[in-house]
Formats: sequence, C-alpha cells, structure tokens
Amino acid sequence: MIAWLKTEWHNLASKYGNDTLVEELWTEIYNNYNHKTRHYHNLSHICNMLLQAEAYKAEIEDLEALQFGIWYHDIIYKSSKKDNEEKSALFAEKRLNSIPFDKKRIEKVKKLIVSTKKHELILRENEDNAILLDLDLSILGTDWETYQKYIANIRKEYKIYPDFMYKPGRKKVLKHFLDRETLYFTHAFQNKHEVQARKNLKKEIQLL
Repeated sequence: MIAWLKTEWHNLASKYGNDTLVEELWTEIYNNYNHKTRHYHNLSHICNMLLQAEAYKAEIEDLEALQFGIWYHDIIYKSSKKDNEEKSALFAEKRLNSIPFDKKRIEKVKKLIVSTKKHELILRENEDNAILLDLDLSILGTDWETYQKYIANIRKEYKIYPDFMYKPGRKKVLKHFLDRETLYFTHAFQNKHEVQARKNLKKEIQLL
C-alpha cells in the first residue's frame, strides 16, 4: 500500500514541483498520517478514498484538486482539537503554494477540506465537493464487520476520553447524521451505501 501511495503522490505532485520537493512533501505526509495516535485517520483511509475516486473520474471536474483535497484533508488531526480541518486547509495552502499549484485551485482544495468539518457542501457548482464528502464517509456503509473495526479504531483515537464523556459525544454525532435527509450527497453513494450506513449507525448507537 505504501509503495502505491508514494507512486500516486509523485505522479500527482511532480506535475508541478521538482522531485526533491515532491519527495520532501511525501515524507511529511507519511510522517503525519503514520503517527502512533492515528488508528483510523491514517494512510489506509487516504488509500481507500483515492482508490474509490478512480471509479468516479468521469463525474469529477477537477480531479487533481480533489486528489490534493484527499491527501491533505486529515493532515492535521488531534482528537482533542476542534480546528483540525481549518489547520489542515492552511497546511495544504502552504504546501501547494510551494509546488506551486494554481492559486484558484488551491482555494478550492481548502474549501473541500473545510467542508469535511461538518460534512456539508461548500462548493455546489459541480459534484466534486459531494464526491469528496461521500468518499470520506463511505466507511459508514460497509459491512458490519468492517464497520466494527472502524468504530474500534475511532475509539482508540479518542482514548484520552473516558466512556462517560466519549459515548454521549459519539451518540450526538451519529444522531446528527441519522437526522439528515440523506447521509450521502451523490445518487451513486446513496444507492450503494445509504441503507447499510443507517443500519450501522443505529446499531452502534444501541451498543453505546
């Protein structure tokens, strides 16, 4: 997986930056996502999103911006903080300026990243934002065995919080998603994952 991810990163970023810089950025990405506190928001999550994005290339207007959005959307992640998305967006801006990537497209990347905070659309002129958010939440619609591993890894990331603090907060998040008209924004993800995702969320709430 790591070798594939490194190749994917180089194929994307080397269109804009020199090899030395692109390698430095890869090392930084690897170290951030591979930190010992990362149990779900790690390179496996990035890999999963990038692989799934391949299937929706035809619907994506700016594939490179979306891919950079995937790479950097969780680059800053601390379970005790509430500004991870904003910090990740600023982090991405600095790194993409160093390549350099087009400034208007960098603004798009930043908005894509910030949209993952509340999982609400910020960009509506095409499906790119919707696809990114659906890719990010695709784990919710997997089979129960896979979903169980996901919730176990999320709990590990929040291990600093005792159950009496973690469980009410987790329930609030899950109920927020269940209260939405749909969990997913694109018809493709609604058809593929919506029913199973709702089953999983309801089952997790019962277990909390």
